[in-house]
Amino acid sequence: MKNLYNGEFFGQTNETLRFDGLTITDTEYTHPFVDWHYHENAYFTFILQGNMKEGNKKEIYDCPAGTLLYHHWEDAHYNIKPDVFTRGFHLEVTENWFEKFQISKDSIEGSFNLKNPALKLLMYKIFRETKLNDPSFELSVHELLLNIFSELSDKVEHSDKKPGWVRKIDEILHENFTEKLNLTDLSKTIDIHPVHLSRDFQKHFHCSLGAYIRKLKINKSLTLLNTYPSLAEVALECGFADQSHFIRSFKENTGITPLRYKNLLKK
Repeated sequence: MKNLYNGEFFGQTNETLRFDGLTITDTEYTHPFVDWHYHENAYFTFILQGNMKEGNKKEIYDCPAGTLLYHHWEDAHYNIKPDVFTRGFHLEVTENWFEKFQISKDSIEGSFNLKNPALKLLMYKIFRETKLNDPSFELSVHELLLNIFSELSDKVEHSDKKPGWVRKIDEILHENFTEKLNLTDLSKTIDIHPVHLSRDFQKHFHCSLGAYIRKLKINKSLTLLNTYPSLAEVALECGFADQSHFIRSFKENTGITPLRYKNLLKK
């Protein structure tokens, strides 16, 4: 089985950044099939454009644009790519980085398809930082990555302690976030009191119900901006009331406007 070393990925890597134990690459996937392999370091894969399929020892993921994957070091997997342009943003974390920031690299094991919209937005912000050429971008990347690992550690530590309704409402929101949802109907569906839901949602998701739904909408919009011709169409497809509401919410969650993000993708 092939072992890929630091900064090595299958495809055409168009940009590589290395600093303080991190290696960041922007890669076009060119192989229709990549056999079982693993990487010497833990890393995140963020699909910016296109789609692919990935399999590991536990399951197989469909990975359209907007998918965020985490792979622990030396965790074996394979990839299948259809005949479409597919681009991935990778953030590779060396053992030295884990030691520097006093994080056990074995606290999070295996491969994960990370569906939490907050984690995806943090990774979008890391991508943004690498394209803006700001003098403080390295500091920002470390800060954002530490936030991601904090969320991941909390997820692993408390995954078995969460009540059943947490998983159920997360599934409902991911499937229906573009529709008009209300607290009463959601409470009836998961069979808990509206007061209980509104009070405890924040505890388990670290934001309000409304903020979580907006994050899901923004994540969806980020996958469409490169393919839809107008912002109005993106806003409609993602469930926003209108284009101005979409632009305002997008900037609040990402720090830049939708048009600025489209330009960043072209760099």
